Amino acid sequence: MSTTSQYVLVTGATGFIGAHVVDVLLSRGCRVRGATRSSSKGDAMIKARPQYSDKLDFVQVSDFASGVDFEKAVEGVDAVIHVASPFTYDTKDSEKELIIPAINGVKAILSAAAVQPSIKRVVLTSSFASVMDADRKAPPYFTYTGSDWNPLTYEEAIAPSNPAFIAYRGSKVFAEKAAWDFVKAEKPGFDLVTLCPPMTFGPVVHPVARVEDLNESNAMLWEIATSSPSTPLPVARVPFWIDVRDLALAHVEAVLRPAAGGKRFVPAATELFSYGKAARIIDSEFSWAKGKVPIEEQLIDESHGLDGETAARELGLQYRTFKETVSDLVAQVYDIQRRTKV
Repeated sequence: MSTTSQYVLVTGATGFIGAHVVDVLLSRGCRVRGATRSSSKGDAMIKARPQYSDKLDFVQVSDFASGVDFEKAVEGVDAVIHVASPFTYDTKDSEKELIIPAINGVKAILSAAAVQPSIKRVVLTSSFASVMDADRKAPPYFTYTGSDWNPLTYEEAIAPSNPAFIAYRGSKVFAEKAAWDFVKAEKPGFDLVTLCPPMTFGPVVHPVARVEDLNESNAMLWEIATSSPSTPLPVARVPFWIDVRDLALAHVEAVLRPAAGGKRFVPAATELFSYGKAARIIDSEFSWAKGKVPIEEQLIDESHGLDGETAARELGLQYRTFKETVSDLVAQVYDIQRRTKV
């Protein structure tokens, strides 16, 4: 499959993960159509990449749960990478604001793609949230793989008594299952690949004018970098993570490698993380942070693992270290803050 012949639609293309996916596709010679709610962000992406002005275009999608805008977005493309999905913990009705939009968005993009005979592959960004079972405990030691599913029920996910992160997990589970159910029932002309990454960190390439505009996972690292030594560190719910640059490459390889079709991957670095580990990296790597960040010994749960090796082997990945990821992100955000204060 020639990469130069590929025209790929990326939804959520102006977001944290999507923008990196766009850049990897462009670097591989693909044409890219980005779908975004903000035409101004799309324009900013093109302006920041003048060397790819003839290979990058954008379409505005006002509602990712509606199939109307997707009908135009999928015209003439060979593959779709569906990154866009609602993510917020600040909800009044988690079912209406998180779960239903995620499910409808997946159904809308797949239905639109099914009408286009040119589309042979759809890659869906799911989440480790659709894999993990919060009630599964060690011992004995166990390893999550792409065959594991979160057993969360719909009723549990929408229960008002449960915190919003439970509803978010539900949104990922039910949206991904809707995708697999669609392919099984409709038998479209494309095959499906899903990626279920854990916490994702790393430098940004999407339009970020201010530190306040950082995505949530990176904002947590920056908060540590700017906290006082007495500030308690956040505690990671799981010790698994991936660098956004490695995740973007996984998406692109999932499009371009024929053998990936019909598979579910859990791309994740082999190294485990904690926010205490992040704080020590920041303290040691940046003179302006030395002695000023909270240093706290946090135990990392090593009672179970996550099979990132299969994705690495089948998609050709080499995972970055946590030190590289944290250092690159913090250096970049420090520079953003310094520029915006001038």
